[in-house]
Amino acid sequence: MLIYRSGIDLSSFTLRFLAGQLRSQHRRQGTRWRRLPPGHQALLVLAHLRKGDTYAQLAAGFGTATAYRYIREAIEVLSVLAPTLQQAMDEARRKAFLILDGTLLPIDRIAADRPYYSGKHKRHGVNVQLIADPHGKLLWASPALPGATHDLTAARTHGIVEALSTTGLTTWADRAYQAAGRHIRVPIRGRKLKRWQRHHNTTHAKIRCVGEQAVATLKGWRVLRKIRCSTNRITDLVRAVLTLHLARSTPR
Repeated sequence: MLIYRSGIDLSSFTLRFLAGQLRSQHRRQGTRWRRLPPGHQALLVLAHLRKGDTYAQLAAGFGTATAYRYIREAIEVLSVLAPTLQQAMDEARRKAFLILDGTLLPIDRIAADRPYYSGKHKRHGVNVQLIADPHGKLLWASPALPGATHDLTAARTHGIVEALSTTGLTTWADRAYQAAGRHIRVPIRGRKLKRWQRHHNTTHAKIRCVGEQAVATLKGWRVLRKIRCSTNRITDLVRAVLTLHLARSTPR
């Protein structure tokens, strides 16, 4: 296998943040020696999450046969640092309004796994709900549900509808969230709409489209563009990515 130098479009702060978390974890565990120090392990993990490099590629590049263990450990460390829905709502109270959207993260599954097949997207995946601020900044990502789950069902399952209601903030969402409540504004449905209704939908779309930046932020981590791990580990993977995103976007 050929080995070459490459770059990762992340700041050095992200590397230091992850290395610091891993170093603290090693101290708690009483780890004495590892082939890769925390800084190199953090770089390996970021290459996997951000660029989607496989275990075999990383093992060859970093000279270790335990790339899988290094990555899994880091994901577990990061996932517990991700904010809960309540913590995200406490942060969101200072915002003018919120944007709610759902996305499908593709997975490598066979056709027999019907719960994970999304008829809307015509592919297998998991449903993840996202909450963004008025500027499109990702504030929170939900646990993963099978791709066949409807967005409104997913929002209710995670308690998002109730949590958004308690904040008192207006939330903008697409047609999938019809009947979610008066605090969640959706476009007006129908084919023959009046002029003011069409204008309302246009204005609504302009506000809601900013939320697509949150979706792009999540999928900017290439490991989430086609997930190949067990479906039981996808939630931790999403939480780990959310932790890294919030760490690098928080003012310092």
